[in-house]
Parts: sequence; structure tokens; C-alpha cells
Amino acid sequence: MVYIEDTGSSFRAPIDVVWKYIFGGGDHDKAHTSTRSAEFKKVSDCTILYIAERKYGAAWKRETMRISFFPPIAMVQELLDGPLAGSKWTYVYSPQGKKTGINVYGEFTSKSIPKSRLKKVALAFLANEFAEDAPAVARLARGT
Repeated sequence: MVYIEDTGSSFRAPIDVVWKYIFGGGDHDKAHTSTRSAEFKKVSDCTILYIAERKYGAAWKRETMRISFFPPIAMVQELLDGPLAGSKWTYVYSPQGKKTGINVYGEFTSKSIPKSRLKKVALAFLANEFAEDAPAVARLARGT
């Protein structure tokens, strides 16, 4: 297990636009080209199961993620299966006028990825999520 703090990033959009994007359904899912065949199952008023295939390197792997939403402050995610099963992290959002700060804190674990590579894989996972979301959030903020 490795502990990750990934701080200092921001979206070029106010916090209300970020949450509109997060709850945007299809548009949000389309932005994530690293996932496919997504299913959503409601668990409670604030929690869903997200079941999809995710591209890890050249291979597609099935995974299930429990996601709990606490707008406008945070989103908590836990991978229940897949290469990073058992990993848990929190996105913390902070309003910064026309931007929204985003910090990530979590513990990543894997039965199939050696501990010596795990931190690199976890940071790449988070960087990819941000790289797929950031342009879509900015477009939504611009209204295009």
C-alpha cells in the first residue's frame, strides 16, 4: 500500500460548474476515454457503484468502484475489484472564484502491481483522470 497526496491542481471553472459536470452523466462518461461499457447502480442518495472496463496500459480490465458524493466539498472513491482493488481516495474541491482547486488524498493497493511500481501507477491513474476531465470541465464553463 502507498499513500498519495496529489495537491495543487485546479479546474478552469467555478465549483458549481465542476459539480454540474460530475453529475452530467453521459457527457462526463464520454470524457473518460480510458473507460468503456460503464454501468451505474444507485446504492444510496449519495453513493453509486460504477462498473466499467478501464484501460491499464494496453489491456482492458473490468473494475467496480464505489463512489460517494458530498457536494460541494468532496467525492470519495473505492475500487472494489480490478488491478487496484482496495484502493481508496478522496477528491477535495475548493472554490477559487473562476477556478476550482482539487486535491487528492488516498491509499492505493494492488495484488498484481509490485509495491515498487504502485506509486507510479497510482499517480498516472490520477493524472489520467484529471487530463480527461479538465478539458471537458473548461468547455462546460465556456458553454461550448
